[in-house]
Amino acid sequence: MIRTCLSTAAMLLAMLPSLANAQNSSRRIERVEQKDGRLEVVTNDGYYLITPYSNYIMETMFVPRGEAPDPRSHAVVLAPGRAKADLKAGDGGFQFSTQGISATVTREPFGISYSYKGTPLLAEQEGYTRRGAKESIGFALDADEALYGGGARALGMNRRGHRLPLYNKAHYGYGQRSEQMGFGMPLVLSSKMYMVHFDNPTTGFLDLDSKKDNVLSYEPSSGRKAYQVIAGDSWDQLAYEYTSLTGRQPLPPRWSLGNFASRFGYRSEAEARATVDKFIAEKVPLDAIVFDLYWFGPDMKGGMGNLAFDTANFPTPAKMMADFSAKGVKTVLITEPFVLNVSKRWQEAVDRKVLATDANGAPFRYDFFFGNTGLIDITSPVARNWFWDIYKGLVPLGVAGWWGDLGEPEVHPDATRHVGGTAAEVHNIYGHEWARLIHEGYRKDFPSQRPFILMRSGYSGSQRFGMIPWSGDVSRSWDGLKSQPEIALQMGMQGVAYMHSDLGGFAGALLDDELYVRWLQYGVFQPIFRPHAQEEVASEPVYRSPQALALAREAIRLRYRLLPYNYSAAFDNSQTGVPLMRPLMYEEPGNAKLQGVASSYLWGT
Repeated sequence: MIRTCLSTAAMLLAMLPSLANAQNSSRRIERVEQKDGRLEVVTNDGYYLITPYSNYIMETMFVPRGEAPDPRSHAVVLAPGRAKADLKAGDGGFQFSTQGISATVTREPFGISYSYKGTPLLAEQEGYTRRGAKESIGFALDADEALYGGGARALGMNRRGHRLPLYNKAHYGYGQRSEQMGFGMPLVLSSKMYMVHFDNPTTGFLDLDSKKDNVLSYEPSSGRKAYQVIAGDSWDQLAYEYTSLTGRQPLPPRWSLGNFASRFGYRSEAEARATVDKFIAEKVPLDAIVFDLYWFGPDMKGGMGNLAFDTANFPTPAKMMADFSAKGVKTVLITEPFVLNVSKRWQEAVDRKVLATDANGAPFRYDFFFGNTGLIDITSPVARNWFWDIYKGLVPLGVAGWWGDLGEPEVHPDATRHVGGTAAEVHNIYGHEWARLIHEGYRKDFPSQRPFILMRSGYSGSQRFGMIPWSGDVSRSWDGLKSQPEIALQMGMQGVAYMHSDLGGFAGALLDDELYVRWLQYGVFQPIFRPHAQEEVASEPVYRSPQALALAREAIRLRYRLLPYNYSAAFDNSQTGVPLMRPLMYEEPGNAKLQGVASSYLWGT
């Protein structure tokens, strides 16, 4: 046990970073205790737990008086204690330091700041505060630092000045700008070469100095008051340390780096067979075909939740997939978390208690675009086993990959109750837990297979489940194309390196061969090459004009010539967390002119 009264070293004050704009005069230190490798700072209104994870990562958790600490993290997998921290105490405060990262606490006024190898990083402004029902954790920022992160958005590379909702939400038909998408991650990166991860998946806001007062603020709706500060000497090292903390992307199957045939959607086995044969006849390389919702029903509405082949239109699914496999083409099926009340599995889902409930414990039913529905409770062990059993039954038929759609969830009423908590507590980790279900199912039942898990929504650390995210229903427009590099670059910086777009654009009936070809050419240097669109305009190059087909074929063949390089970059990502698409500032971190550049980027490592 070490208490602050044990030393009065006056030299401490000279060591502390300035806290002039980072203070809380109402918070007073009552006791400081070092034990089990971490520091406990007891104050008049609660206590702080400061825990080093390594020489580059420090976690701080505040527990208000009267509350118990919540040890659960959906993001963190690294065990703490990989670095020893020393405590130096004096009259003005104390410093808790590893060989790299340090936390400094002052007494009057109370404040916490962080430094790395002696260089100041950031400081709590008021720290944790509660005003009425509003909770927040605030930090003082330097006036000139650029900020990145917050998940998937299209706002410009430097996201400082924005107030970001932390609520995963689809944005249909977006173009050059989107403030809210399927990944609302509570993660901030700074041009000063540090990251802050707020370790709480509940809904809320991440304010990146929207008031222009040099304040970063995290405002959760409830839950943990915990965050990790990650520091490093380079952007590559930040990626390495963050993915050490939250997990690294497993190496995806090699075929997933090839070309996909995908549309909304193939309505029959005959149509799918004809499409694969068309690729072969036109000498366009193809590695996979993706089936949208018509595989389990003939209509857009009414079949969701069936999760079994519609044998009227797909009479021999196992043979079809075997025939595709013999031609070198894998099969990917869409699934959704909604079970309509008219689907073939509705009563089974009700009887098995698979669905999220209302306040009375009955299945919560509501209307959305596809019909009246219930939502699979992805946090329930019973529901997870039920859902995985469906996947497990389809894999032996020949399914090689899975597409998880609408996983924000797209419609998720606030009154929904889950085994794992309220809708606000579960919403942002729904897609994350869904990917985990499939990932863990494969490790248990099909350990020799690398799963392909295409998802539209997730959370911090979702990359460790092999999630392959895409940027949602982007408009088929030049504005839609323009936003894609920024989205992919930002997500790669946040550990999710396989963010990609529906090549050619998804929403709208615009027939523009130049736009289509340019998008596919961009896709050559994107983690996943998957043209996809609504069926009004063909997404497959083999159904476009001869001129578009010729240029698309050339781009796709270039993609295949790059496959050894791309596969090596994918391996590097699985080992280090460094993204496949990297901002130019990765190579020149001191060049302020590159901090906002997304129109150009580096490909590979």
